[in-house]
Amino acid sequence: MDRWPELRYDEWSETLATLHMWTQIAGKVRLKLEPFVNHWWNVTLYVTPRGLTTGPMPYPDGRMLSIDFDFIVHEMRIQDSDGAQRSLTLEPMTVAAFYEATMDALAALHASVRISARPNEVAQAIPFAQDTVHRAYDRAAVERFHRALLQANRLCNVFRAGFAGKASPVHFFWGSFDLATTRFSGRTAPAHPGGFPNMPDAATREAYSREEHSVGFWPGGPGVEALFYAYAYPEPPGFAQARIGPPQASWFAPLREFALPYEAVRTAADPDGAVLDFFTTTYDAAASLAKWDRALLDMQLSR
Repeated sequence: MDRWPELRYDEWSETLATLHMWTQIAGKVRLKLEPFVNHWWNVTLYVTPRGLTTGPMPYPDGRMLSIDFDFIVHEMRIQDSDGAQRSLTLEPMTVAAFYEATMDALAALHASVRISARPNEVAQAIPFAQDTVHRAYDRAAVERFHRALLQANRLCNVFRAGFAGKASPVHFFWGSFDLATTRFSGRTAPAHPGGFPNMPDAATREAYSREEHSVGFWPGGPGVEALFYAYAYPEPPGFAQARIGPPQASWFAPLREFALPYEAVRTAADPDGAVLDFFTTTYDAAASLAKWDRALLDMQLSR
């Protein structure tokens, strides 16, 4: 099994777009059911050995629900704590059909949930019930994505372990379709200007309400291949010019972040070392330039 498979955007872009919308539907169910947690940590998905999950979600009648994407047998399962379950085969189908099947499955479990049925953080926000555009599902491509996600999740957790301050879980944001973990200095941040497509500015300001350094993995988009990223908010003076590692990493001006191409990682002699070097050196730059209290916040990174 190739632990670091090829992941070329143009080979699975249509499947990625479809999967993005499907995960938004599951994520919006979690948004509706979970109590609010700072920075919207209550809405995210989590990587599992088999795919992605909402984790347990409380339903008003006292039950717990979960929605799980299984990218090994290609199935979505909705389960409750009473033992009931409904499944849906993951195969080529429109977002509209997936949305209807998901809502029907929840209703069959007597767990109807009314969500905001329109995607976030995409320019073309077609309501789920009307989206017959996105319908591709390439099993092999999704399996490659999942294997890459497992490695990114593992290394994000290693990096997260090296910090004693407030840090987010390692979690998957279905809006931007990326995996991330974030460290915080403990100080408040200036109000974020917002401007993300189909995303309320108030939600963005809450997400970036504290000074932070964030790292993660993004599977790519039009004109951009899969990459590991790192950014700081607010961006301290000199951050873009900081010397970071490994040599394949560079400043990506369009997104105001450092980027390390996934392809450079998967073909490196030491992929783990490359990613952890990237995460650590960008944190060193952000925390030093912004004068974080590192004596209080830092721990020795354990590999």
